[in-house]
Amino acid sequence: MDAIVNWYMSTIGTHIPRELSVFIISMCPILELRGGLIVARLLDLPMWRAIFFCVVGNIIPIPFVLLFIKQILKWLKKIPGLGKVAQKIEDRAMSKKDGVEKAEFWGLVAFVGIPLPGTGAWTGSLVASLLDVKIKKAVVAELLGICIATVIMSLLMYGLVGNVIG
Repeated sequence: MDAIVNWYMSTIGTHIPRELSVFIISMCPILELRGGLIVARLLDLPMWRAIFFCVVGNIIPIPFVLLFIKQILKWLKKIPGLGKVAQKIEDRAMSKKDGVEKAEFWGLVAFVGIPLPGTGAWTGSLVASLLDVKIKKAVVAELLGICIATVIMSLLMYGLVGNVIG
């Protein structure tokens, strides 16, 4: 871990602040808030500052994914070579729909809030969009889920695991 942090501080870290790195990581699919908080802890960013930048970074993509992902996937399916990728993304998201579909609002909250691989705001937004969940309902559910994920990951990174790596 020290090698990664040292590499970051001597390369990317000389050009952008730690907070911006954490913010950008939190906006990225797959990494999201979970990855942002891990990196924030490794970079010794204070917990409350880390939480702010991670939550804001994780929230920003939600409305865009909810509003545009179906159109983007439809467009990608028409492009040779990308059609299979788009279909694979859609199929993978729909394979995770069961919990969200059954308990729509609370299913989406749990899906986004429980920090497991393949869950989070990006995938939650994709699933909600494909299931035609109303945007307002999806945004509120995902915000609650992000709050839950923030509490869990903060306790892990700044509590249990944080004491081991810190």
